[in-house]
Amino acid sequence: MQRHGYGGTPALRYRYRVAGCVLLAVHLLVLGWLALRPLTALWVTPAHLEPLATIRADLALGPWEATRSIAGGVLPFAPLGVLLPWAAGRLSVSAPGSLARTVFTAAMISLALQVVRGGVMGQVLDVDALLLNVTGVTLTHVAVVPAVRARLRRRSHAGAEPAPRREETDRGLTPTIPRVGIAP
Repeated sequence: MQRHGYGGTPALRYRYRVAGCVLLAVHLLVLGWLALRPLTALWVTPAHLEPLATIRADLALGPWEATRSIAGGVLPFAPLGVLLPWAAGRLSVSAPGSLARTVFTAAMISLALQVVRGGVMGQVLDVDALLLNVTGVTLTHVAVVPAVRARLRRRSHAGAEPAPRREETDRGLTPTIPRVGIAP
């Protein structure tokens, strides 16, 4: 039974995984650049460490501003919900385990960026940004990955070669070399 890969030849499975790793690396570089670039500001608010305080403040501004601000926290990390499992290259894996690994990895990446971001001029640490990032990854993973994996499994099983017949597998006894005894 094949446990890893996307079906097809081993070279094709390797190419899929390499493509996933390259896209993941590019996305992480873009996220790092966007999160860690210094901003010019006349004054900077202190760190936002109370959960949901920033989201409540955004909702008080009105529906358009709240949507823009919340989507700005959810969307940048959302592709990680697909790219992390793709880079792992596993096709037959439990859905809850995959979700847990993906969300945990994305949360650690987001936490690292938030902590480093606190030291950059004009940027502040925000717990709600961490929550929104993880929410985006979770929603994307749940919406896309199980369906794509099921489709790839169906496609790989449909194109699988039938099992060899009994006559083809039975080749007789294993050949022995004369003058070589059996180990004790």
